[in-house]
Amino acid sequence: MPLRNILFLFACSAVSLAAWAAGDRGEHGRRFGEVLAIIDRSALEPVAADRLLDAAVEAVVAELDEHSAFLPPDAQADLEAQLDQRFGGVGLQLSIDEPSGLPLVVVPLPGSPAARAGLGPGDLIVAIDGVPARQADLRDAVQRLRGSQGTPVTVRVLPASAEPRSLDPASAPGADPAARDVVLLREAVKVESVLGDRRRADGTWDWEVVPGVALVRITSFGEHTAADLAAALAAIERLPGLRGLVLDLRGNPGGLLSAAVEVCDQFLDEGVIVSTRGRRSAAGAAAVLDVRRASRGAAVPGAAMAVLIDGLSASAAEIVAACLQDNRRATIVGSRSFGKATVQTLLPLADDRGMLKLTTSEYLRTGSGTIHRRAGDDDSRAWGVRPDPGFEIAPTAESLARARRWRQARDMPSGRHPAARAGAASAPAESDAVLAAALRMMSAATDADLGGEKKTPGHADEAAGAGL
Repeated sequence: MPLRNILFLFACSAVSLAAWAAGDRGEHGRRFGEVLAIIDRSALEPVAADRLLDAAVEAVVAELDEHSAFLPPDAQADLEAQLDQRFGGVGLQLSIDEPSGLPLVVVPLPGSPAARAGLGPGDLIVAIDGVPARQADLRDAVQRLRGSQGTPVTVRVLPASAEPRSLDPASAPGADPAARDVVLLREAVKVESVLGDRRRADGTWDWEVVPGVALVRITSFGEHTAADLAAALAAIERLPGLRGLVLDLRGNPGGLLSAAVEVCDQFLDEGVIVSTRGRRSAAGAAAVLDVRRASRGAAVPGAAMAVLIDGLSASAAEIVAACLQDNRRATIVGSRSFGKATVQTLLPLADDRGMLKLTTSEYLRTGSGTIHRRAGDDDSRAWGVRPDPGFEIAPTAESLARARRWRQARDMPSGRHPAARAGAASAPAESDAVLAAALRMMSAATDADLGGEKKTPGHADEAAGAGL
């Protein structure tokens, strides 16, 4: 992966802890070298020098902020794949089937090994390489399916037509005669980060959530997010009678700073997107490092716009929400965001020994207030991105589960899963009140024909009482 652009602002470093310790590089280097030498000749149990060095780096970085870290080579590779939005895998979007607790195929990505092997929406993953899927959570299942390109993985699949969800949880669905073993060869799979409202039968997205209003969900900010969004907006602008767009950033943990800036730029014709500033000088002043401004030309200029956020919307997602709020381009709906406004620089160590993810700057929103939640800040302090007045909707466990089931059903293209048949056709107001509040706002805003300016919040009582 080309490590340019990383939100994380990639920079090269020739720092090598081993070289620093071995050479006479000052008092700190001498002290550390002395400790290593004493351990090497006197410790009861020998420990490899590499392990000691890694442990030392981890201990040093642990004294910094919560977002700085030492990444060993394997973690470095995982991060690069995440930001590049491409990894070795089989091309399955998975969820959890609530009745059985097994990984559920939401959709195989078009053209992927899983799609070519005939796996379909609603199929259940019973085992991966002989390990029962019940013994792993969804994250573990995903990790088992990933691996080096060209390597095989055996997946035991129970087709959706078998309808095993009435089985007792203690039973073994893998013993069902309908289950089959499928050997898949991993290959490069591109991760989708720009999603629409519903999958069509061919795997493409239907962007229109209600007539005249498009829904775009961004799940993370990576190398391909801005380009994929541009393609989505080109399709959305061809929708007849387009009057509004909902940008859903709920659950988005962030990603590349450059991707967030490019996403904002697609919706703005002018104005400041974000500013960053670095380490304070000896005099205590922190100079502004960089100011990113919007370029001419904006997508969907005549459409009302809402951005949905929650407590898991963080970092790059907060940049986008704050930018569109401060530039009066969108109404923010949902609950307060996570509160992370620091930028991490990736500093590779010599000899491919991993890298440091080091906090080197913070970003500033164009309006008043700060986004970053510092240690000790409680809910009374100003941090994060707050929804606009009248549009703050606190989620509950019940409402989140209801919205999750509805979304899972709408993501399945064929409707073979019972949840898809039962719930996909229901209206947003019945299942996702945050989205429903945004749609009501758009109806009021487009009635007033505000032409893409920031919409005056309204229907506060109706939004707050929608039951999410």
